[in-house]
Amino acid sequence: MKDVLITGASRGVGFALASKFLSKGDRVFCASRNLEPLQKLSNQYGERCVLVELDLQSEPSITDAVGAIAKMSSRINIVINNAGALVNKPFRDISRKELQMCYDVNVLGPYQLMQKLLPFLEKDAHIVFISSMGGFQGSQKFAGLTAYSPSKAAEASLTECLQEEFKESNLAFNCLCLGAVQTEMLQNAFPGYQAPLTPEQISDYIYQFSTTENRFFKGKIIPVSLSTP
Repeated sequence: MKDVLITGASRGVGFALASKFLSKGDRVFCASRNLEPLQKLSNQYGERCVLVELDLQSEPSITDAVGAIAKMSSRINIVINNAGALVNKPFRDISRKELQMCYDVNVLGPYQLMQKLLPFLEKDAHIVFISSMGGFQGSQKFAGLTAYSPSKAAEASLTECLQEEFKESNLAFNCLCLGAVQTEMLQNAFPGYQAPLTPEQISDYIYQFSTTENRFFKGKIIPVSLSTP
């Protein structure tokens, strides 16, 4: 049984991933601002589904979340930094508050979360950042995403920097840049758009990658998309 931390676990890809890991017999720390949607997983899987309140825009919340996890687990095997924030607006209309929100959730929050989690990671832990094709260098970019895409590019760069910093260890940091997945966040940002993949479909790939591919990949930025960058 592995101990797994998934951020943004209350919906979309995060919820599908939590369901996948739990179905395989692992213990999952399901972290989210909104824990209510996770209650059915907690009822189904009992003590193996641990609900953790986490707001990546709040450093005290991050500290409290890590403290709660540390009380229950001596070593985390897998961290999936899945939580994300997206604003779709013309460049001239995006406020500093909206820009800050994107960077807090997509970059600064995960940065501080990993700082505080370091003492509690298994020596060969796999840390996976869930980024976007919007942040993948050389991919097609879309109008309205001048806050979202650069923050996701920063998340990818952070992955490379962390791997270099910890290259003498057995920790593995990798980043998956996902193409469009039919999530609530996507629907809110692009009403009416139909993505080619469901959260359940992409969760199969992320599960396999996070549980096995740290033997082959370290510090890699990997596009996971049905379209050509």
